Amino acid sequence: MNRPLQLSRVHFPVTTLGPGQRLGIWFQGCSIRCSGCISADTWGPGRTVVDVASLLEQVAPWLHQADGITISGGEPFDQFDAMLQMLVGLRQRTAADILVYSGHPLETLQPMLDQARDLIDAVISDPYLEHAAQSLALRGSDNQRLTLLTALGRSRLAGLARTSTPADKALDLMFDATGTVWMAGIPRRGDLLRLRELLRAQGHQVQTSAHTSSRRPAE
Repeated sequence: MNRPLQLSRVHFPVTTLGPGQRLGIWFQGCSIRCSGCISADTWGPGRTVVDVASLLEQVAPWLHQADGITISGGEPFDQFDAMLQMLVGLRQRTAADILVYSGHPLETLQPMLDQARDLIDAVISDPYLEHAAQSLALRGSDNQRLTLLTALGRSRLAGLARTSTPADKALDLMFDATGTVWMAGIPRRGDLLRLRELLRAQGHQVQTSAHTSSRRPAE
């Protein structure tokens, strides 16, 4: 069965969400909706629905160039069946490592991780806590856990088990066909709002989702 998937965006290369040049896949829709989330634009159901086969065809030209794949959102595990089918297809097409972000606790994810055995090399789990410390590499708050699941994950992604450096706070800028600018990465808390105010002071029109993400019910 070729499953439908609610997709936010896809981009290559991404250099701020794991080592090397990575394929980034962002799912649309999130049932967790952490207060202070910088990606509140990915919470709702969105308007882009693709089938997994079409997505795999779309990303195929990048797979031979990608050192790794980072899957985020939104909440990927909210669309687990579609993600599982996508992971199988990615494994058949590339030897790149696969890192998945989730706001669910690791214990909640474990049954799904068991089903996806050998398909996910590492997961960064647990909800973002906007008032917690932020000192660990590629994590929005220090309660979030990096779990290495495969030998490939331990080989390529163990280096993320460390405190963050200034380079970890860099952001990739992406432009879509409409001229909208997207940013990928884990910024320092408040950086996007400071950037918004700086650009507005220079006469630019800027909208971010970081200031709209107080927790609200799922739609």
